[in-house]
Amino acid sequence: MQYWLVKSEPDVYSFEQLEKDGRTRWDGVRNYQARNNLRAMQAGDLCLYYHSNIGLEIVGIARVAKEHYPDPGAEKGDWSAIDLEPVKPFERPVSLAEIKKHPDLQQLALVRNGRLSVMPVTFDEFSTLLGLGNTKL
Repeated sequence: MQYWLVKSEPDVYSFEQLEKDGRTRWDGVRNYQARNNLRAMQAGDLCLYYHSNIGLEIVGIARVAKEHYPDPGAEKGDWSAIDLEPVKPFERPVSLAEIKKHPDLQQLALVRNGRLSVMPVTFDEFSTLLGLGNTKL
């Protein structure tokens, strides 16, 4: 199993909306590195769900429900989408400020390349973030 972090603006598509919907297509990614990360995801992989722009915090855990397929919204280019389903919300959201201060998270892609919308997370980083969020799987 691999671990990931996906970013969404909560006023566009929040974790709460994912919970209501039960499953969604994760599409619209137009960055090659993020697209390649989508293509590396496998069904069952876990994703930290990060609210960007508003909140700036990890708020939940999602699971890859369907591996990559052509993004149906792409008018041109070679873009991919996946399907995500909710696992559970964090007991306590973990803010970007808190993440940046934590000594074990200095190599986290969110800290090093905050603009990337889909990024890998190591098992140790994932575990540390679950702990900070008082969340157990």
